[in-house]
Amino acid sequence: MKKICKAVFPVAGLGSRFLPATKAQPKEMLPIVDKPLIQYAVEEAVSAGMTELIFITGRNKRAIEDHFDKAYELESELEAAGKTALLEFVQNVIPKNVTCIYIRQSAPLGLGHAVLCARPVVGDEPFAVLLADDFMDVDVGTASVLSQMCTQFDREGRSLLAVQEVPRSDTRQYGIVSVTPYLPNLERVNAIVEKPTPEQAPSTLAVVGRYVLTPKIFKHLASLGQGAGGEIQLTDGIAALMSEETVQAFRYEGRRYDCGSKLGYLKATVAMGLKHAETGPAFADYLRLQQLADS
Repeated sequence: MKKICKAVFPVAGLGSRFLPATKAQPKEMLPIVDKPLIQYAVEEAVSAGMTELIFITGRNKRAIEDHFDKAYELESELEAAGKTALLEFVQNVIPKNVTCIYIRQSAPLGLGHAVLCARPVVGDEPFAVLLADDFMDVDVGTASVLSQMCTQFDREGRSLLAVQEVPRSDTRQYGIVSVTPYLPNLERVNAIVEKPTPEQAPSTLAVVGRYVLTPKIFKHLASLGQGAGGEIQLTDGIAALMSEETVQAFRYEGRRYDCGSKLGYLKATVAMGLKHAETGPAFADYLRLQQLADS
């Protein structure tokens, strides 16, 4: 099986849960401390060996393209001001060996349709899918979540879904899988259901925003009709893919923050603010003082 070098970023969503902040800017450009959500996802992909980044965009998403493009005026001003560190930071948002490709999703037809839009570029190769608002954090010295998944794919050569346990009351927010044990942190998927009610959910094991998929997924997505919410669901495509190949569920090492929700976004901001070299110690002191003041 060929090594994975292509990553797909579906970024065409409206971000309606963050209005009015997302009225004129993509939700993927919301910052966590000093970097936008999409940059964290891109850095994760690059750390896993991705060299072709495919962004499935929509209207009002030009800010994402601009962020990863060269900023001539900004770089000139930073250079003239002698701000070398900032200049290097701006110039290295994307490594020079990495290519960015942008594809416009013509209509809001769902995650499955967004992934299908990448077919002309991905071709007959395995690929990764990253949802930027699923923010993945790992401890120092631990491989990124996508790196963990790519290592597992290199061993098994099978489509792989990142999963985590969720409260049963939350199953209606996720694709939910039932599984059979296989290896530590790795299970075989028996069934997958999109956003079931707590009563109908086959388990509490939820698929979160990291996927490694074989190209066979495309023919199944292409043949799907509209599913839940009138959209082409990636979950339905994966269910169809299971008819011809094994799909595995991977329990990754790390922490996920749901930055598609306000609370998850705030939690991620606090977590990364505490870890940031510039803000960490002072921010920790501030939080301690606030806790004392409130007690």
